[in-house]
Amino acid sequence: MNLIYGVKDKPKFGQLLIFAFQQVLAILAATILVPAIIGNGMSQSAALFGAGIGTLVYQLFTKFRSPVFLGSSFAFINSMFAAFGGAVSASAGYAGLLMGAVFAGLVYVVIAIVVKFVGVKWINKLMPPVVIGPTVALIGLSLAVNAVNDLKVGKVLVDGVSVASPYVTLIIGIVTLFSIFCFSVYGKKMAKLVPFVLGILVGYIVAAIFTVIGIATDNLALQVINFAAFKDMQIFAVPNFTFVEAFKGVKEIDAQFIATVAVAYIPVAFVVFAEHIADHKNLSSIIGEDLLENPGLHRTLLGDGVGSIAGAFFGGCPNTTYGESVGCVAITRNASVVTVTTAAIMCLVISFFGPFVTFLSSIPNCVMGGVCVALYGFIAVSGLKMIQQVNLGASKNLFVVASILIPGIGGLSVSFGKVTLTTIACALILGILTNTLLANGKED
Repeated sequence: MNLIYGVKDKPKFGQLLIFAFQQVLAILAATILVPAIIGNGMSQSAALFGAGIGTLVYQLFTKFRSPVFLGSSFAFINSMFAAFGGAVSASAGYAGLLMGAVFAGLVYVVIAIVVKFVGVKWINKLMPPVVIGPTVALIGLSLAVNAVNDLKVGKVLVDGVSVASPYVTLIIGIVTLFSIFCFSVYGKKMAKLVPFVLGILVGYIVAAIFTVIGIATDNLALQVINFAAFKDMQIFAVPNFTFVEAFKGVKEIDAQFIATVAVAYIPVAFVVFAEHIADHKNLSSIIGEDLLENPGLHRTLLGDGVGSIAGAFFGGCPNTTYGESVGCVAITRNASVVTVTTAAIMCLVISFFGPFVTFLSSIPNCVMGGVCVALYGFIAVSGLKMIQQVNLGASKNLFVVASILIPGIGGLSVSFGKVTLTTIACALILGILTNTLLANGKED
């Protein structure tokens, strides 16, 4: 892929701010959704701050050579529930979140040390393109349901249920999606580089028009945006950082609770390690540089692990590499690390600014659904492009790809108590086992 901005390029300051804002929009929905799912008073603005901190730590460890953004990890949701479920109080639960993040981060540190001395050739042998390609494609495909579901949902809720007509939200989502397509393909100069920003603005304006008409006619089916959220907002507000509450609960934890948290977090860290490899392989194919070699897998693992700990210290959520960010790099052809770093700093700043956080949180799900159709689609296509290197005329390769795609698309997952092997992890493990079993087969 011909990049407009390479890894080391620095866009002009005005453009840089817009590019960075686009990255923020790409990662926003997923980053603030995790604390919303967990509840227990977790702060969405603190999670946004934590994502910014985690990304900056990652960039420091990778010497600003990898355009990767870290955000709240969905893989640890059950682990976080376990931390609160096994705690004697909410404060102890917060302490459990921090302990869990440390346990998971240390797994990455240990693996990074091993990789430093052993190298990465074993990974390339264990996960060649015939394995990693369909796995990357599956990451995009597995998120398809989330994108489609968002297309049917607005932001105005009654008893926790969206009251907007799914036909209205679908129209808004499709308008957003087509706007992104048109800006990306037909746009000139800056418009071509920031299709997500412009697409979201178009979608938001259309949603606002429907909502205003709905309010004027007292028709809930047309009310997509929750304008009431702007009434009680504060101009400046310090996020409810996790460590503040966690320190209150330190005295309430015991050995049994520590063991519960460790069992809930450590196995999941090995699962997320596989996704770390897939995301970096995918990004490597996009930017034309092997990130596992430069800056090196040991550095990306250290950045991800320590960045996850740092992010959870403030936001409570362990961080992970974001496919949405990778998709944004692919579509805009902007791999500038300066852009990603600026997006991280922007997250830190806006997490304190009430009107901005409120505006971002008011963006309807249907608008973000349109965005995600494009982002997740690009992730899937990136994986399929990797498979182009593979001789699919050989039965052994066909079986490897089949062993990943079919269980993955079918939603195969396996649970061991509170630990769940995600669909991506199960599919990747099956692919690795199949490829190893058939390694000596002839390609004919």
